[in-house]
Amino acid sequence: MPLFTLWETGLPGEIVFAALHCTAGDILIALSALTASLLLFGTEQWPGQGYWRVALPAIGIGLGYTLFSEWLNIEVREAWAYREVMPVVPVLNAGITPLAQWVILPSLAFWLAARGRGGP
Repeated sequence: MPLFTLWETGLPGEIVFAALHCTAGDILIALSALTASLLLFGTEQWPGQGYWRVALPAIGIGLGYTLFSEWLNIEVREAWAYREVMPVVPVLNAGITPLAQWVILPSLAFWLAARGRGGP
């Protein structure tokens, strides 16, 4: 939150609401990305076979949607804005932290899930 303007301009209740709203949205994005990837690349043997064949596209779908959402909500709708301290990816004008979140967290979750079941 400190990388978004809401951190400086929002009331405490607005900040809490935004955090909960964004977390719920991220969960829906993750579930949608996994479902789409399972439908496109999954087999009856998944997760026993083809684990990463589903996991990697799911991560890509989440990342792609995040790029689209950041562009739509910052450039088009102006629903939110970054503070000057947000590192931004050149050309994409997307914040590094939202993008990194969609690479690091799902990768870690899939890796831990694979490890927990003895590997893919």
